[in-house]
Amino acid sequence: MRASVTRLRIGLPKGSLEAATLGIFKRAGFRITVHERSYFPTIDDEEMEIMLLRAQEMARYVQEGALDGGITGNDWILEHGADVVKVADLTYAKQGFTPVRWVLAVPSDSPVQRPKDLEGKRIATELVQMTRAYLKMHKVNAHVEFSWGATEAKVATGLVDALVELTETGASLRANKLRIVDTICSSTTQLIANQGAWADPWRRRKLENLAILLKGAITAEAKVGLKMNVARRHLKSVLELLPAIRKPTISELSESGWCAVETVIDEKTVRHLIPDLKKAGAEGIIEYALNKLIY
Repeated sequence: MRASVTRLRIGLPKGSLEAATLGIFKRAGFRITVHERSYFPTIDDEEMEIMLLRAQEMARYVQEGALDGGITGNDWILEHGADVVKVADLTYAKQGFTPVRWVLAVPSDSPVQRPKDLEGKRIATELVQMTRAYLKMHKVNAHVEFSWGATEAKVATGLVDALVELTETGASLRANKLRIVDTICSSTTQLIANQGAWADPWRRRKLENLAILLKGAITAEAKVGLKMNVARRHLKSVLELLPAIRKPTISELSESGWCAVETVIDEKTVRHLIPDLKKAGAEGIIEYALNKLIY
């Protein structure tokens, strides 16, 4: 009879972060299959169980022990006052884990210019506790009500005087003729664990290994590998062009006077660098994607 397998229970965010999260797990080496109308995807690691939850609820379920760990924003950890372990910061803009801000905003023509001008006003937000703490810090008495969404419309129709909303660039707020008054808080994406799981050696090791792989996959998204052949007489000129994490790898080729050079660089610089490398004497230049980059 087969012995039961110990499993790490991990919550992944359902909604706006879902695709980015599944993409990162794939690059980290995990295959996750999401079944239609199911909140329990399958993963090709028998030591893990996956559950899809709204990021807003993740910290509470992790703290209560329903999950060993999960991925959520630091804003929701603070909102719930959750006593959880922050295992790793997974913020990286290209994959969708973008640093974000919760901002206080009002209609463009509103007389409100500073937090104190909201005295006695009505504010809609999903981030209720953090907003109340912000108002208390500024010694402002205002009514804060929970909003499930479409908060911009509530301001536009005069149902509320202001909102506290999540934004990356502020473009959506401007499109809705809203003006930012102040930033309530900033937030990044976190891999978290409950205290009990973190105290368990097996679960802690599993979480730490998962963090290494996820961070390696995130880091690799911003990088590419470059290989090229270079004649010895051009090697110095080529190396002077190459930024590298440490130093490029150089190996001798079978043809006398030639060597192979390999390095890792920022993807955003490669399109400018390759023509210069060619002019400096590099040949057979190959650019390739990376799945993981572990420092």
